[in-house]
Amino acid sequence: MSSSFSEHLIGQSPKSSPSAAGKGVQIVDADERNFMAEVIEASQSIPVLVDFWAPWCAPCRQLGPVIEKVVQAAGGRVKLVKVDVEANQSLAAQLGQLGLPLQSIPVVVAFWKGQVLDLFQGAQPESEIRRFVESLLKLAGGAMPATEILAAGKHALAEGQAEQAVGLFAQVLDTEAENPEAWSGMIRSLISLNETESAEEALSQVPEKLLTHPEITGAKAALELHRESQAAASELDGLRSAGNANPDDLGLKMKLAAALNGAGFRAEAAEILLEILKKDRDWEDGAAKTELLRFFEAWGHTDPITLTARRKLSSLLFS
Repeated sequence: MSSSFSEHLIGQSPKSSPSAAGKGVQIVDADERNFMAEVIEASQSIPVLVDFWAPWCAPCRQLGPVIEKVVQAAGGRVKLVKVDVEANQSLAAQLGQLGLPLQSIPVVVAFWKGQVLDLFQGAQPESEIRRFVESLLKLAGGAMPATEILAAGKHALAEGQAEQAVGLFAQVLDTEAENPEAWSGMIRSLISLNETESAEEALSQVPEKLLTHPEITGAKAALELHRESQAAASELDGLRSAGNANPDDLGLKMKLAAALNGAGFRAEAAEILLEILKKDRDWEDGAAKTELLRFFEAWGHTDPITLTARRKLSSLLFS
């Protein structure tokens, strides 16, 4: 559909939309008289979603509140226009002639710069609609507000500003209660603040459907490792001394790695486990490798220390 819709829609003259971009959440109805202004003209400055529906359509009634919720979460960065095809049969016929599949509703069409970017048919879960809107905003050079706040939270956590990160992740969860990255970030931030009970409480509030998501299983692993390592960290000085006196005691080295991790010396903990693998990769059925992989999951697979240690592990195993 490369042709401009404004060239083909009859009986309408281009007008400025009364809803200007950036003035908060925009959800409006459109008909044959204002479709050009509310959709084609408006899409020059803001991505526009058009929800084609009808009062008798059950899936339409199911989809409507969900898409409105997602648009509201976008905070004015995308506009929603609702078109009742039953009340606007002539408009629907014109759009159908231009290629829009309006025979089976609901249909949601994304417009940008007067052109159709994407569409979907049928009722969809909130997560899918959110992805659809996020993709639309990305193509238009923008992003959901929650996406930007999430990125800021991750940056704050990486910079050691865990208290600030908690606040940022909480903002995301206020609008996206099923965002696994925000839950993971919240739990990891609380771990960084050594607020173990609060982290456990946050984990208990994660929606059941997210419990098997990699972000959540990783955060859970981090919490379990934190509990274990905190106990070991109190013995760090003694374990260092014992390890230096008994350099061939691999069991001691395993305990030392746990203590180092609990005390925040993650890179050194990884080096200890790699050292065990260099001496005997099969010791205790590969216990050092298992523990190192557990560390990776807890630290996050994109963490710089994880990436460095994983490269060393691969080099060691495949050399």
